[in-house]
Amino acid sequence: MRSKGMQAALLGAGIMLSQAPLALAQSTAAVEPAVDKTAKPATPATKPTPAKPVGDATHDAEAAPAAASSTAKPAAATVGAKPAAPETPATPAMEAAGNQPANDATLTSAVGAASKGPATLRAQVLLDRANFSPGEIDGASGSNMVRAIRGYQSAQGLSVTGSVDAATWAALNKDAAPVIARYTTTADDVAGPFDAIPTDMMEKSKLSRLGYTSALEGLAEKFHAAPKLLQQLNPGASFTAAGEALSVPNVNGNAAIGAVDHVVVDRSDSTVSLVDASGKLLAQYPASTGSDHDPLPVGDWKIQGVAKDPSFNYNPDLFWDANPGHGKAKIPAGPNNPVGVVWIDLSKEHYGIHGTPEPSRIGKTQSHGCIRLTNWSARLVAAQVKPGMTAKLQE
Repeated sequence: MRSKGMQAALLGAGIMLSQAPLALAQSTAAVEPAVDKTAKPATPATKPTPAKPVGDATHDAEAAPAAASSTAKPAAATVGAKPAAPETPATPAMEAAGNQPANDATLTSAVGAASKGPATLRAQVLLDRANFSPGEIDGASGSNMVRAIRGYQSAQGLSVTGSVDAATWAALNKDAAPVIARYTTTADDVAGPFDAIPTDMMEKSKLSRLGYTSALEGLAEKFHAAPKLLQQLNPGASFTAAGEALSVPNVNGNAAIGAVDHVVVDRSDSTVSLVDASGKLLAQYPASTGSDHDPLPVGDWKIQGVAKDPSFNYNPDLFWDANPGHGKAKIPAGPNNPVGVVWIDLSKEHYGIHGTPEPSRIGKTQSHGCIRLTNWSARLVAAQVKPGMTAKLQE
């Protein structure tokens, strides 16, 4: 958003602000549409039953109201620092889960905009591991999936159709690792604390941290998946106990990205792309980018640095749609923070690339100018960028 005398002020989160030769500008980030996380999910039956192959999956609507906005106060990012460390893989080499049709490499039916089922799930996981993210993996195709297919086809020199055809399957299936694997929950997965999160910003500010609301939510984010998909793959699972064997999307073992030269944010395609010096597309992620009221700031900007686990400074005076009864407040860090788990600061004052508390809405909602990714995509992008790198923002 536009400033009203906002000043540069960053909170340290494992990065020494005093090492920075200049202060990074305080940035403004888009908040997801209000989602009530106060209601705790019903406890699933604890009696284990055989894993169920994925079938139909409900896909989120393609349109949603514009997001509200607030002023972010991300953790300090040291200018001149090395790129952030890559996200820790969910687990080492994973074994295939039994009774999962998506693991069948002979699935070669075309996957397009309205597809769903095992072939779609297989394509989503393979695209994710190829660094062309379909967004939240849910076994159902949609706009993010089509963008991922088109990006992958372009990068591979294939005909760009937006559908996983025979040639695209042949390229994807060079990755022979299982797409649905076995995972045993750990004590950390279920330790919590898991707290209900209110929608009101003033109430959020009273919490010590905006962590996950359930172990299921954390596990879903860990495996880049919709919570409903994990429940569908694991009927009867409790998602509350350590030692529980689950079938999960195998999002380990991503292909090497290569030498990233610059970042491209494309509003018309709702994507963030990593590109090499020759212009070759290396990786692509779905994104929410601006709105009619607060358009994406088109131009070439520089990446200033990366902040992990940022806090969020809310100032209702700065935004056209703020609750008039609100005052300034500091919103604590955590995956359900309005800017998620990562803030990539841009030289365009008050703008950045960041995560989100609502991965299902990426690419389908508007923002107030900032660039919003899933938390896992934000981490991956943050691991590839460095201060001084160009971010090209285009319509």
